[in-house]
Amino acid sequence: MRRLASAFILLATLLAAGCASQPTNAKRDARDPLERLNRASYAFNDALDRAILKPTAKGYRAIAPQFVETGVSNFFDNLDTPKTLVNDVLQGKFRPALHDTGRLLLNTTLGIGGLFDPASAAGLDRNEEDFGQTLGKWGVPSGPYLMIPFVGPSTVRDGLGEIPDEYSDPRHYIEEDKVRFGLLALNVVDTRSRQFSLEETLDRAYDKYAFIRNAYLQRREYLVTDGEVPEESLEDESLEDPEPEADAKP
Repeated sequence: MRRLASAFILLATLLAAGCASQPTNAKRDARDPLERLNRASYAFNDALDRAILKPTAKGYRAIAPQFVETGVSNFFDNLDTPKTLVNDVLQGKFRPALHDTGRLLLNTTLGIGGLFDPASAAGLDRNEEDFGQTLGKWGVPSGPYLMIPFVGPSTVRDGLGEIPDEYSDPRHYIEEDKVRFGLLALNVVDTRSRQFSLEETLDRAYDKYAFIRNAYLQRREYLVTDGEVPEESLEDESLEDPEPEADAKP
């Protein structure tokens, strides 16, 4: 549900303005064999974002005081902690599991249901784990890149990982539909409002679709390997105008 709320994910999850057509001289990326279909999905997500999500998030920011925005973000981060805790255990990360258990207990009690974040002040920083990372930890390849309508960037592995993650999400067990879908809607708006700070970087990209794809795949590799990969700048070729081909027509 958290990835559904992302409507794009964290770098990933960017739903931003941009052309969905593939540049005529762009190189094929082996990680993205479904690029034509993915670009169509990106165009759909982009239209949805411009028509509904972005204006709604702007309105939310204009109306809600900063402390309310922070409290809402803290609340949803806290709801994600059980998922992280479960995947800590599945990956054999028992010390981080104790760390996240303490974070969950502290923020749920002293933090009044997660509205406040005393755990971070106590040195218990937020971790990020999900079943897609767990599968990657145990050697399952990511598979082709996917841009999923309504959801955003993913891969075959990460998409399948959403199924067990759903059952570790406390929102899954809320029986009242109005409450469950109300939380989902608020999560979508909160997630989109967090992404405004990323738009300046994205706007400098020549091919925004490629930039989002590369950023997502690099971040997922970083998370799966716990940072044990060479850090690569996101300032890749997708930020620059491609050089014209020698035989290109004027």
